Amino acid sequence: MADLIWFASAVRDELLLFSAIGFAIGGIDDLLVDVVWIMRRIWRRLTVYSVHPRATAAALPPSRTPGDIAVFIPAWREEAVICAMLQHCVSQWGDVGYRLYVGCYANDDATIAAASSFHDPKIRLVIGATPGPTTKAGCLNVLYRAMVDDEDRSGIRFKAVLLHDAEDLVHRDELRVHAALGDRFSLIQMPVLPLRQPGSRWISGHYLDEFAEAHSRDMVVREAIGAALPSAGVGCSIRRSALSDIAASRGGLPFAEDSLTEDYELGLRLGELGLNGAFVRIADSNGRIVATQAHFPATLLAAVRQKTRWTIGIALAGWDRVGWKGNIFECWMRLRDRRAPFAAILLLCGYGALVLTTFLFVFSESQRPLGSALSTLLALNAGLLLWRLAVRASCVARHYGWKEGLISIPRMITSNIIAMMAARRAVSSYLRMLKTGQVYWDKTEHSFPQGQDR
Repeated sequence: MADLIWFASAVRDELLLFSAIGFAIGGIDDLLVDVVWIMRRIWRRLTVYSVHPRATAAALPPSRTPGDIAVFIPAWREEAVICAMLQHCVSQWGDVGYRLYVGCYANDDATIAAASSFHDPKIRLVIGATPGPTTKAGCLNVLYRAMVDDEDRSGIRFKAVLLHDAEDLVHRDELRVHAALGDRFSLIQMPVLPLRQPGSRWISGHYLDEFAEAHSRDMVVREAIGAALPSAGVGCSIRRSALSDIAASRGGLPFAEDSLTEDYELGLRLGELGLNGAFVRIADSNGRIVATQAHFPATLLAAVRQKTRWTIGIALAGWDRVGWKGNIFECWMRLRDRRAPFAAILLLCGYGALVLTTFLFVFSESQRPLGSALSTLLALNAGLLLWRLAVRASCVARHYGWKEGLISIPRMITSNIIAMMAARRAVSSYLRMLKTGQVYWDKTEHSFPQGQDR
């Protein structure tokens, strides 16, 4: 028993030191982002909002350049949600200039039937020749070719392309914002706000926390320092001419079919071409943020699968595919994007040190004292953690109320567990992808919000 305690103590100290150093680096990194975010908010409040009232979607001037917006909706096995989503889009957007391009597969009869059941002249059903599932980018490229064919026949070019998923709950003012600001920016990303699911407060709920922080703070900071804005894949519009530039650089098709996160890469590619983007947080006439809402995975397995795809596409394959181009601020943001696997290792070591500390507390009468340097480092990490929790809680409370903000504090443990599980699965899946060279659409099941969910 004495040997076991000695061994546990030695391992605990090594894990503690390793994780403490890593957490300190990550905590300081996050703190720098917080400083930029807070300083920007203070600066804009003093220089802009002290002179001009905050803009609303209704007050935006009409677009100076005419043209409809093409909305791309890729759909593979979305028979449960696609009809309701199309009905909602048409009812919300009314007579605004747009056309919905719905991408289906010939071997997905159920989705084709569901999409065809809702008849409207603004909906264009496109069935690809390749059996599904391809990657999501493959489906988007089929929609792009259909749009180009329509433009060639009509002689009229669309103003922009707007990306959405089949489960999205769109806002009535969304097209107005994209049309009005599309004259100034090549890419416009609107916030994404996950919907609360009472039956999955801890699993699905952790998406509320992560998106509230990312789309209140991280995207704002990226724009402020001039880094490229990654598309979230929904609520994102790309100017038609910019999409043509991307297509020209990729042999005629704008979306990377060998990528699991084609939306993320698209935003970075636009930045590399020197095209500007904007993250737009704007309220409607009722004071609510114009955003895309949707239900996110409600089970542990589904959440891990989704996070696995993101980790592969952004942190692992993204390292190979888009590299480290750009200035120091761009590389800083790309480094933050790709730290998920390293963060998972640190979390695993940190939780391991916690378990061993508990074991030593129960079975050992005397504890080997920690060194002064390690004690100081742990105190620093404790302060950084409290600050991090406070920032996250404030971002969540801003959108979902103070109760949800408080729940986000213990819910960070859920986020950490899912992150560790997804990182392990991502590494093994990525190694298998490198061996086989095959990439496919590992999608999750979706549900469309009903009644009070809206």
